[in-house]
Amino acid sequence: MKNFKKSALELIKETSVNLPSDVRSKLSLGVEQENPNSNAGIAMSTISLNIDMAVDNTAPICQDTGMPTFIISVPPGADHLKIKTDIKEAIAKATKIGYLRPNAVDPITGKNSGNNLGDYFPVIHIEVWDNEFIEMKLLLKGGGCENKNIQYSLPCNIPGLGQADRNLEGIRKCILHSVYQAQGHGCSTGFIGVGIGGDRTSGYELAKMQLFRNIYDVNLDPKLAQLEDYILNKANKLDIGPMGFKGKTTLLSCKIGKAYRLPASFFVSVAYDCWAYRRLGININVKNGQITKWLYREANEIKRMAKGIGLPLTGNTISLKTPITKEQILKLKVGDLVNLNGEIHTGRDTFHHYIVKNDLPKHIKTHGGVLYHCGPVVLNDDNNGYKITAAGPTTSIREEPYQSDVIQKLGLRAVMGKGGMGDKTLAGLKQNSAVYLNAIGGAAQYYANCIKKVTGVDFLKEMGSPEAMWHLQVSGFLAIVTMDAHGNSLHKKVDQDSFKKLETMAKAVF
Repeated sequence: MKNFKKSALELIKETSVNLPSDVRSKLSLGVEQENPNSNAGIAMSTISLNIDMAVDNTAPICQDTGMPTFIISVPPGADHLKIKTDIKEAIAKATKIGYLRPNAVDPITGKNSGNNLGDYFPVIHIEVWDNEFIEMKLLLKGGGCENKNIQYSLPCNIPGLGQADRNLEGIRKCILHSVYQAQGHGCSTGFIGVGIGGDRTSGYELAKMQLFRNIYDVNLDPKLAQLEDYILNKANKLDIGPMGFKGKTTLLSCKIGKAYRLPASFFVSVAYDCWAYRRLGININVKNGQITKWLYREANEIKRMAKGIGLPLTGNTISLKTPITKEQILKLKVGDLVNLNGEIHTGRDTFHHYIVKNDLPKHIKTHGGVLYHCGPVVLNDDNNGYKITAAGPTTSIREEPYQSDVIQKLGLRAVMGKGGMGDKTLAGLKQNSAVYLNAIGGAAQYYANCIKKVTGVDFLKEMGSPEAMWHLQVSGFLAIVTMDAHGNSLHKKVDQDSFKKLETMAKAVF
C-alpha cells in the first residue's frame, strides 16, 4: 500500500481543519437559537467565523489537537505493524507542517517529544473485519474537553440530584450531572458519549466510541434512544450555554452505549467533546492505499458557517492598549466586550508552576500586562522568526492554585483564557485591580489572525512550544470580561443558576 501514508496524512489534515457534515449542521442550529447581541451569540458568531477561517487557511480549527485516536478496521492478512508505522510517520509529518500541535509529554521528565510520538501516543486501535477494504476513523479531542470526562460508580450521591441507584433512573442523574459539571470549561456547546457498564477502563473506551457515531443516528435500543433524547432536552434547560456564558445551546448531541458489567461494579462513564468536534474517516483501497471514500461527509453539507464577515459588536465594546492602567481596569464590569491591542504574553501550566518559585528574566516587562492562557501552534517563518498559525485559549481553571500569586508577582492587569476561574483568583483580581478576560474557546484561527507579530519567546527549550512564554503583538483581540476587579464573576453566577435548575430535575420522570 504505497499510498497509505499519504492517505493517513490527508485524513489528519482534514480532521484538524474541517468539521464533518453532521457537526456543521448541529452547530448551525445552535447559532440560530442564540441572540446575536448576547455573550452567547457573540461566542457562536466567533465559532462559525473561525470554522470558515480554518478551511480557508488550511490550518487547525483549534490549537489543541489533542491525543489523536485512530479506529481502524482491516481485512484478514493486513500488515498491522506497517499500518501503525505509517500512521506514526504521518503524525510526525503533520506535526512538523503545523496540522497538529506537539502534545506528547513524558509524565516523568515533563519533556515534550516535539513530534506527537511517545509511549502509547497516538492511540491506534486495529481490528479485523470481513471486508476487502480498510476503514480508518480519526478523533482529535483536545485536553480541555478531555479533562471534563467523568465516571460515576453506582450507587452514589450526586450533588443536586440525590441518590443515584443501579438503574435507569440513576444513570439519568449521572448524565445530567456530567453536563452540569462541564460548564464552560470544555468549550460548550458540547457533545457527549456515554458508556454504561463495563469496567473502569472499558467504560471510558465505550463512552469515547460513541463519539464516532453520526449525530443524527437513532439508537437501536429503544430505552437508550429515549434517554438520549431526554438528556438532550433537559441539558439545554440548564442555561449554561456557549462557553458557559448562559444561553439556549448547552448540548448538541448525546450518544449512549452499554456493555455487560461485573456483579460488583456499575459504572457510568461520560466522554465530553467540545464544539470543535473533530472526527472524520476514510475508506482505503487495500491494494494501493488510496482513499476511495470519505466518511461523515454529505454532499449537501453547510459549506460556509458565518452569516457575515465579522463579529457583531455591542455598545459595551471597550478598547484597551497594553500596558493597562489601574483606572482603566476599575471601569470594567462583567459583560463588557474588550478590544485588546498591544503586547500580551502566553503562560500555561508549566509556566505558572515555574514562576511562583522563580523570577522572570529582567528583559521581560509584564507590569500592566496581559497573560494569555494559550498553547499556540507555531511554525518557523521565512525570516528566521516565528508565525502563529493557531492560538485559541486553554482552560484557565488549571491555573487556579497559582493565578492570584502570579498576578501580584508580575503586576498583571488581566489574565485571559476560557471557562473562568475560582474564588482564590477572584479575590486576587479584586486585591490587585485586575480582570479575567474570557476568549472564545477553540477559536484558534480567529485569534491567530489578531496576532500581528511574535516579538519574542522565553523558556522554549525548557518547557516546549505549547508551554513556552510567547510574546505577541495583537490588534483587535476581542474577549469578554467575565470576572471583574469588584468581586463579580459571571462563571460563579451561571454555575449557581444552573445548579438550581439541576435540582428541579431530581425527581423528573422520562
